[in-house]
Amino acid sequence: MDQTGTDTYLTIDEPATATYTEKRSRFIATAIHVTDTDEIKQHLDAFGQKYYDARHICYAYMLGPQRQQYRANDNGEPSGTAGKPILGQINSKGLTDILVIVVRYFGGIKLGTSGLIQAYKEAARIALEAAHIQERIVEEDTTVEFEYPFLNDVMKIAKAEQVRITAQNYCGTNCQMTLSIRASRRQALDNRLAQIERLTFIKN
Repeated sequence: MDQTGTDTYLTIDEPATATYTEKRSRFIATAIHVTDTDEIKQHLDAFGQKYYDARHICYAYMLGPQRQQYRANDNGEPSGTAGKPILGQINSKGLTDILVIVVRYFGGIKLGTSGLIQAYKEAARIALEAAHIQERIVEEDTTVEFEYPFLNDVMKIAKAEQVRITAQNYCGTNCQMTLSIRASRRQALDNRLAQIERLTFIKN
């Protein structure tokens, strides 16, 4: 599945794990859906405790619909031999909001630089192959304030534009509402709402 629009992105839903063995070294790769660095830290801490006896726990992640926040970590392996090939597999599938952790148990035989790169790449690849990839929509919020008599007008537009109402607040005759809509439809929604008498937009 390819990314075809600026307001869609690819990610995974459930965690997926795969094991790869090379010259008696065992690589346990896990792909996990994440949304922020706090979540990532929690997973890394949990893996550190679970696999406390492993030689290396390497990882890479990508965050955000625009795929601009990322990191690759070699965790003691020679520079560029673990985190980078893991990240390369994430990039090859165009994924984001994802963390891939590869745990290595050393088998007593050194793999060399090229061997390590290939092993981490393959472990990450088969974990991602086992994952269910899905396309998600980027949404944006519009918050508006208006008088109660115009509520029906706002609701008609919300229904027509197929928005999600994520917040509502009523105080006397004043109403405030937050509408969430597909990013590419945001301007069309705002244009329609702007036609309602005395409606104002609140900065999010």
